[in-house]
Amino acid sequence: MATNTLTENTGNNLFPIFLKLHQLDILLVGAGNVGLEKLSALLKNSPEANVTVVADMVLPETRALIGQHPTVSLLERQYETHDLKDRDLVICATDNQPLHQSIRQQARGQKTIINVADTPDLCDFYLGSVVKKGDLKIAISTNGKSPTLAKRMRQYFEATLPDNIQNLLNNLHQFRNRLKGDFQHKLETLNALTENMVANEANTSTEGKQKQQKQAEKSHNA
Repeated sequence: MATNTLTENTGNNLFPIFLKLHQLDILLVGAGNVGLEKLSALLKNSPEANVTVVADMVLPETRALIGQHPTVSLLERQYETHDLKDRDLVICATDNQPLHQSIRQQARGQKTIINVADTPDLCDFYLGSVVKKGDLKIAISTNGKSPTLAKRMRQYFEATLPDNIQNLLNNLHQFRNRLKGDFQHKLETLNALTENMVANEANTSTEGKQKQQKQAEKSHNA
């Protein structure tokens, strides 16, 4: 028992959470390549996220992305301390480490959570790799140790999850709404149902991919 507890405590202790970014006030400092990457990640997952970008140098691609989203605004100048006032979270994406340190101290003082690109020790949270198929969303974290592995895991799940997963989610949602009885009965029923449905979907997906592979081999040999 002690060994299991030790293993849990020395592993990844980050708490996964999905935020409604359209209800929050976000500050992004930096609009270069890293800033573009961060902004793209935010908007890909939450197209209506409320983001203020402050930067004195703005890539054309970043400017174009900002122009496509009415909930994103641009302050084309250097960061000023009042920019952080009343923000819910801030992301630093420049190459100015002293600035990042300063913003980190300010954020801590006003209880604003912060992410600093490529500096895990200054981060309160990380932007993980995300798998998204319809309403299904899976976030992957390596505790900041290997974003490359997280990316590979994302690619793996994207390739293996069935394309019709949304149909499964819709069916489960409708079935859950029709269920009668107490919470425990509903839980047991849904657990049994999802176990069978997921197994069937996995088998169907595997069989389909095996057929595609055989057809590809036949075409190659021909």
